[in-house]
Amino acid sequence: MRNYDTVTEAMADLKARGFELDFNLKETQLECTQLGRKLAPEEFEITEFYRFEGNTDPGDEMVVYAIQSKDGHKGVLVNAFGAYSNTVSNELIKKLTVQHPT
Repeated sequence: MRNYDTVTEAMADLKARGFELDFNLKETQLECTQLGRKLAPEEFEITEFYRFEGNTDPGDEMVVYAIQSKDGHKGVLVNAFGAYSNTVSNELIKKLTVQHPT
């Protein structure tokens, strides 16, 4: 996995590597308005993720997910830590839970 200092740097590099679409979090799925479609948890994989922790403001804590759909579409989802916990399905929360190696 690569290391980035900022969300902007991560997004620029991912875009340069083909993750050009923008995904948005919905209640039970990810939505891509550029494709005009929604992806259920079983229709995509998280290929990479990067956590950014704010030095002074917990509101600056973000995760950038590199997403690839089962049919090959690639894009990014940017989300604040835990922001989805009360607004999306358990399946989507499980899919987006970032596991840290021990």
